[in-house]
Amino acid sequence: MKKVPTLDIRRYETDRDAFVAELGAAYREFGFCCISGHGIPKEAIDGAYDAFKAFFALPDDVKRKYHIPGGGGARGYTPFKVETAKDSKFADLKEFWHVGREIPRDSKFADVMPPNVWPAEVPSFHAAGYGLYQALDNLGVRVLRALALHINLPETFFDDKVDVGNSILRPIHYPPITQVDVPNVRAGAHEDINFITLLVGASTAGLEVYSDGGWLPITSEGDAIVVNIGDMLQRLTNHVYPSTTHRVTNPQGDAARQPRYSVPFFLHPNPDVVLDVLPSCITPDNPKRYDTPITAHEYLQERLREIKLI
Repeated sequence: MKKVPTLDIRRYETDRDAFVAELGAAYREFGFCCISGHGIPKEAIDGAYDAFKAFFALPDDVKRKYHIPGGGGARGYTPFKVETAKDSKFADLKEFWHVGREIPRDSKFADVMPPNVWPAEVPSFHAAGYGLYQALDNLGVRVLRALALHINLPETFFDDKVDVGNSILRPIHYPPITQVDVPNVRAGAHEDINFITLLVGASTAGLEVYSDGGWLPITSEGDAIVVNIGDMLQRLTNHVYPSTTHRVTNPQGDAARQPRYSVPFFLHPNPDVVLDVLPSCITPDNPKRYDTPITAHEYLQERLREIKLI
């Protein structure tokens, strides 16, 4: 059975050409790769998970204090069964929190990137959550450098396009499933909106990627972080890097009675980045697929409406 590969990103410094070739091949085939050797300390990941679990364990009325009506879920808390996968009839079986980038409030992006809110009931949430945000943001830049080289762009091509990116850290809680024959799934089949997604702690079964007409399970091993392509990068690269459909299935039997936690980091470009197909990704075999450029912010708004967050 085919398997999404795990690659050690330290090889980018020691064995660059081979690493870039293998990484690019993984993304061209699966839209997914597992990245090990990233250097994010286990204690930082565990500490963040502990803080997130403590928040989700709070009473519902306390959590709802941090829900921001009309905010599109951009910051703070989004309650259970709100987000719905595009074209799905049923809401996802999850609740989540959004941490965004800390930017000066006089930034030109302040109107589209609101300030963070932090739960007073969990004192460690702020430092642990934003520490993990920054670590994954830095790792994402390293992955993008390798992806740039694979499609014959300068190594730092993406650096100034994501340095004020509207990126989101999303701690998710999938509560135990107590009903029988529930029509909803934990996360319906979908593609991500952003440039790349970094999923830390995908050690529990459930994540599956659609490949060659069937569903391929992905569980990470050791310290590996699952990194996949989102629709914005697919559009920019003219589908050289595919944004692959994936889902989180409901476990069977006793496992369904267990909660599931995961923490994806959605790495977004800066809001004013124009998503126009890169000339280097247009070939006779892969003609230009998108004629109309769109800014990252406009594209994000379109998609948030589709998944019923705004």
